[in-house]
Amino acid sequence: MSAESEPALSAAPTAGMDDETALRLLREGHMEIAGRLVEATNMTLYCSIRHGGLAAACVYKPVRGERPLWDFPDGTLAAREVAAFEVSAATGWRIVPPTVYRDGPFGPGMCQLWVDADPEADLMALIRGRQPALRRMAVFDAVINNADRKGGHLLPLPDGHVYGVDHGVCFSSDDKLRTVLWQWRGKPLSREAMNVLARLERDLEQGRLGRRLRELLTLAEVEATWVRVRRLLDTGLHPLPSQDWPAIPWPPI
Repeated sequence: MSAESEPALSAAPTAGMDDETALRLLREGHMEIAGRLVEATNMTLYCSIRHGGLAAACVYKPVRGERPLWDFPDGTLAAREVAAFEVSAATGWRIVPPTVYRDGPFGPGMCQLWVDADPEADLMALIRGRQPALRRMAVFDAVINNADRKGGHLLPLPDGHVYGVDHGVCFSSDDKLRTVLWQWRGKPLSREAMNVLARLERDLEQGRLGRRLRELLTLAEVEATWVRVRRLLDTGLHPLPSQDWPAIPWPPI
């Protein structure tokens, strides 16, 4: 992490904190800004958050700090990040760290639990690998239509789990999948993925996930998400790169 000034944060370790506890802390905790991640395109603040004897670090992205984009409506990136967490939670794969939409020091925005990645991890080797965690993420990105899966958006942990972050440019109604994870393009989806996709389809149609996404996205975007899930189930294959849209984000890391 790079910040304008090196943040000093004495927070209790988050190892072992379950997602429900983390979500409650993120929703209800008192947030204090400790620094800014200056490499980020939009305002991204590193904060401490404390509540009821719990403390952790988090990332806070206020809506007012979002830069306008030509292909996404203004002021919607924070909600898209929360929507990505909701889909991640519904899969059971825990790809996105706990994330909420809440008010903060600079107004409403996204607040996400900070995750310390393995400092020894080789990102170039990781994105060329075929770990099951990355294959799940490739399916997840196809569902949410991730337009920016860079290698730097992967947070590998020492135990082998891999988190993904920075999902502000997802859920477009147009096909925009751009990713560094094309290892499985055109390959059959795993049985696990097919089971998860079938569950997602039901949850989008008549479950909590559909209701929650309609609070965060447009109806057209929710419908397009269902269509993408249905397409994956119908083909049983990982998607191929589009011929009409750059397949890999730049820079890839």
